[in-house]
Amino acid sequence: MSPLPERRQITGFSNPTVKYLRSLREKKHRKAAGRFLAEGLRLLTDARASGRLPELLVLSDARDPHPLLEALERDVVAAGGDVIETTPDILSKITGKANPQAVAGVFAEFDTSLASLDRTRAPIWLVAQALRDPGNLGTMLRTGDAVGAGGLILLDDCADPFGVEAVRASMGAVFTQRIAQARWDEFLPWLRGGPGQLVAASLRDAVPYRGAPYAAPCFILVGNESQGLPEDYEAACDLRVTMPMKGRADSLNAAVACAVLSYEVLAALDG
Repeated sequence: MSPLPERRQITGFSNPTVKYLRSLREKKHRKAAGRFLAEGLRLLTDARASGRLPELLVLSDARDPHPLLEALERDVVAAGGDVIETTPDILSKITGKANPQAVAGVFAEFDTSLASLDRTRAPIWLVAQALRDPGNLGTMLRTGDAVGAGGLILLDDCADPFGVEAVRASMGAVFTQRIAQARWDEFLPWLRGGPGQLVAASLRDAVPYRGAPYAAPCFILVGNESQGLPEDYEAACDLRVTMPMKGRADSLNAAVACAVLSYEVLAALDG
């Protein structure tokens, strides 16, 4: 095996590359660059396994050797990517974490158009409307990965799926799940242009979620964390289901409700 080329060393906080990497923590700079930041060997290994490699790999000079990290570096170099090495303090500035991981990478953002989706590739799809919490968004991506969903469709004004917090919360699922972004008035005609059952948890003319007549491809729709779904969005659903609430709480967290309903749909479709 040939030796790796010498890495580019960065030791100054004012280095232009460091400034560029730090800027990717802000949405406006991510959108302008069409790039996003992911950190940690697990996330980057999941990305590599999914066929996605970072354009730029950033390594801590205090890292421990690891065969997966070496394999990642070799693949990045072979693909024409850049590799830099820097101090833990500078890596902390880049990622915004006091105790950063030993590795981070810069990825090109994915095509998030509805046209890029193949609805027939999976029996379940997740849909979120005006989801504002990046942790909930990342959790929904993890749920989608767990139930074999095709991906996550984000409607209206949602948190940025390529923000550092959402990518971190996805635990690598940002690389395994397709992501689309659209307005409601774009999504509904697209959905009705092919097969697809739209299902939402609701109290309006709803049936119990257990044993409901789910059909593939099933698009599970959840709403904003505090407002829920607009009434006209619920009215457009093919099926509305209700989940029992035995205590004082009148609703579940949006990402939790999505997970519960996703596994019920999975069981019904697998059965």
